[in-house]
Amino acid sequence: MELALFDFDHTITASDSYARFLRRVATPEQLARAWWTVGPWLLAYRLRLLPAKRIRARVTRLTFHDRHAEDIATLAGGYARDVLPSLVRPLMLEQIRWHLSRQHTVVVVSASLDLYLKPWCDALGLQLICNRLESRDGRLTGQYDGGDCGPRKVELIRQRYDLSRFVRIHAYGDSREDRGMLALAHDRWYRGVHQS
Repeated sequence: MELALFDFDHTITASDSYARFLRRVATPEQLARAWWTVGPWLLAYRLRLLPAKRIRARVTRLTFHDRHAEDIATLAGGYARDVLPSLVRPLMLEQIRWHLSRQHTVVVVSASLDLYLKPWCDALGLQLICNRLESRDGRLTGQYDGGDCGPRKVELIRQRYDLSRFVRIHAYGDSREDRGMLALAHDRWYRGVHQS
């Protein structure tokens, strides 16, 4: 048995699917305030002064707090169907299909949301480890259910899979959050380059 672990944003996709989803579901008021409430945080993130998990938590809280869970789920379904396919790198889709054709266990491990990743993964027959939004009484809290999986990728992979059962592990990633996942693998690809 072999295991293939894929990060999603900037690995399977050519751009950030989560940022696009946030812009798609944000209310006009949220978008108008974004420059003042998120802009300085984004600048700090781009200057590497702020880790991805901090900016992700902030924009998630600002965008989803007190929103109707059903409304967001409906928007996410449309996003998975209408937008995600255009973001996927053809070569990465080919690589995923190569692993599937050899009966490998293929898992997307992402800090993006299950609301749009799950339909996409289900359509291809992929397994998924990712963030889920917390809801109470039909409304989203703006928090992650179970915490942000981005910095906990290795922990969550180990919880779900007995790695000793796999004769070979392949991993594909592009960021600091993926380095631990890549370290689990025999075959590692970082930003499209094979690592020895």
